Amino acid sequence: MPPVPGGSPLGAPAAPAAADPFDYAVLRVVPRVERGERVNVGVVLFCRARGFLDARFEPDERRLLALWPDLDLEAVRGHLDFIRRVCAGDRACGYVAELPQAERFGWVVSPASTVVQPSRVHAGLGADPAAALDRLLAALVRSGQG
Repeated sequence: MPPVPGGSPLGAPAAPAAADPFDYAVLRVVPRVERGERVNVGVVLFCRARGFLDARFEPDERRLLALWPDLDLEAVRGHLDFIRRVCAGDRACGYVAELPQAERFGWVVSPASTVVQPSRVHAGLGADPAAALDRLLAALVRSGQG
């Protein structure tokens, strides 16, 4: 069969997309740092090869309030939104949002003793970092809700 411009021969399955390495961390809310209790609320993923850096969140506010009824949910939402905007390179977030993606990822995942804390960084491999981020969010955040 003749090749299709920019694709595989007619009738042949498309070649799988090449997989690239990525790094990710789970983002957790620790309502009372001194107690160490935490709830996974999101995931940040960086794929250098694809120029991809994004964070997604789905905080279970009911679970968070069960750990600490006085938790300032508005402050938590603001912190998570700031992380999302830093990942997106929103210049309104200051100098950190203007750093290269790798440095922004490093800033987001650096250890912190604040209410929002990252896990250690993990590695993965995939052809679609956005889809990988969705799968990680489902497995590491949504699976604990309910």
